[in-house]
Amino acid sequence: MPDIHEQSIHTIKFLSVDAVEKANSGHPGMPMGCADLAYILFYEFLQTSPTHLDWANRDRFILSAGHGSMLQYALLHLCGFDVSLDEIKNFRQLTSKTPGHPEVGHTPGVEATTGPLGQGTANAVGMALAAKMMQETFQTDAFNPIDHHVYAIVSDGDLMEGISSESASLAGHLQLSNLIYIYDDNNISIDGSTDISFSEDVGKRFQAFGWYVQSIDGHNHQEIRNAIANAKNQDEKPSIIIAKTHIAHGSPNKQDTSSSHGAPLGKDEVRLTKEKALWPLDKPFFVPNEVTAHFSKRSEKVNQQISNWQKNFDVWKTQNPDKFTLWQKYWDKSPQALFETLQENLPTMPDATRSISNKIQQKVAALVPNLVGGSADLACSCKTLIKDGGDVLAAHFHGRNIHFGIREHAMGAIANGMSLYGSMIPYTSTFLVFSDYMRPTIRMAALSKIQTIFIFTHDSIFVGEDGPTHQPVEQIPSLRLIPNLQVARPCNAEETAASWSWAIEKKDGPTTIILSRQNLANIPANSYQDLPKGGYVFSKESKTSLDLILIATGSEVPLACEVREALEAQGKSVRVVSIPCLEIFENQDENYIQSVLPQGVQKVVIEAAQGDLWYKWIGHDGIVIDMHTFGTSAPGEEVAEHFGFSKEHILDCIASAM
Repeated sequence: MPDIHEQSIHTIKFLSVDAVEKANSGHPGMPMGCADLAYILFYEFLQTSPTHLDWANRDRFILSAGHGSMLQYALLHLCGFDVSLDEIKNFRQLTSKTPGHPEVGHTPGVEATTGPLGQGTANAVGMALAAKMMQETFQTDAFNPIDHHVYAIVSDGDLMEGISSESASLAGHLQLSNLIYIYDDNNISIDGSTDISFSEDVGKRFQAFGWYVQSIDGHNHQEIRNAIANAKNQDEKPSIIIAKTHIAHGSPNKQDTSSSHGAPLGKDEVRLTKEKALWPLDKPFFVPNEVTAHFSKRSEKVNQQISNWQKNFDVWKTQNPDKFTLWQKYWDKSPQALFETLQENLPTMPDATRSISNKIQQKVAALVPNLVGGSADLACSCKTLIKDGGDVLAAHFHGRNIHFGIREHAMGAIANGMSLYGSMIPYTSTFLVFSDYMRPTIRMAALSKIQTIFIFTHDSIFVGEDGPTHQPVEQIPSLRLIPNLQVARPCNAEETAASWSWAIEKKDGPTTIILSRQNLANIPANSYQDLPKGGYVFSKESKTSLDLILIATGSEVPLACEVREALEAQGKSVRVVSIPCLEIFENQDENYIQSVLPQGVQKVVIEAAQGDLWYKWIGHDGIVIDMHTFGTSAPGEEVAEHFGFSKEHILDCIASAM
């Protein structure tokens, strides 16, 4: 009979193999190849507990190679998390806690939703950065309440993705010594050997990024143990452990083959593999009692570490009441009602909403101390710096302004990692057209139901001279298509303040705030009473009867008001409706929606973006003044005139339709 360590590793392997076999779907090769690595990490190093899921100082573990999810589920089960053997038997089945790829908030003990390769590598950087910032904010000479590590198992595929280079570059620059990647270097991807497309020296690449690099045999327990210990002792560099492994380790015929990557081993190969390991053939999902008892010792050890931490923390909070009060604000998850506060003493128009937003952001930052973030080298243009907030720099983490560099994709995923960490509300910023570089991370934030704020400026063709490469056309509707994402596009100071309040109060998903580069006119609404509902009557009609409704967002609201004034002068009764956040508006009750957009009234939408989504709200008889081509390079006023965003053109369109 194998010793307890080999029994534990066989248990991890065969829980994974049996689950994939029963589901007839999944990836058995990676869990088999990483079982040695993951066992040593979880049993000997990882400080996590099923009875203290929200312990602030727990180690964070991310399976960036999320296709190997059964590796994580098997370990969570053995470590006592609420992942029962029945759940493992229901791997990849409807309503199970063991979906095909790990999902945060769905499976206890899973810290990040992974699967799209590379996302987890950057999430880990974000978590490590958040931990460093927390450490520098709250440590004292006597006690440091945050001193844990962030671990990620990463694959060949993860490291092929460009986002991994972006995020690793920033991690090395910032000297995130609490970050440890374990690289499952098995040289196999779906199409076969990685030699067909991936031949770089990963170690030298990470050395160039400023990382501490070790290379080991990923099946040698002492080498694994020593490498993790060495990585934990680093003071100035993040670490990568390049672990040479064999995919489907132990399978007589499928080890080191791509066929084991994404398909069950098959009954015959499962039998041969278990025979080779001296594992029972007639007991699928077998967990020896000795292994269960062995892992209970791990729980006892971790819970004792948590108890010791809590005793020291209790002393710390008594001796540092101001820090403890701030600590509570950081971790507090209750919504903050900011709408009325932010509506006070607003900046004046005319101005660009990016400038208005920055002034309001300073008020938000004063009220929300855990608001942190930055830009992809565009903070001065996007106007998103927190004044007097200080900069996060290499080995200096006390600031609130993060310089992500020109790394949009990594910026979004790093911010998601900071949000997942649990104590911070992160924001990012860049031009709206570059949201394309961030779309996977925005989608992951929405799927994960986490609070990340994405600020996008230069929001339309009115950017002007920079031309079509920098003029967004399809980005706004494409963002609106993402479930659980709030898309806010304000037209003035009041709506910009509302956008910030929506972003801070939405704890279960991300928000985008979309802002103008150009100045917008000072046109106040008749009333802002219904602004919190996402869409409202901005300018009322002059008569009881209603002839026309003009619908607009952002910079097109002032234009709609100009058109209304001209039509009213012609004797028409015209209403302007501003919908700064369509997602909030469509969640209102039907009576309110009908009061704003009553049926049977001609409707015209004005939005400088692709506008087909609006037909849901106005019917096929409605008119949409929008963009169906890319823009052009010219001064913004000329671009507007060229594409029909002028009072005269819109009046002509309305006249021809009515």
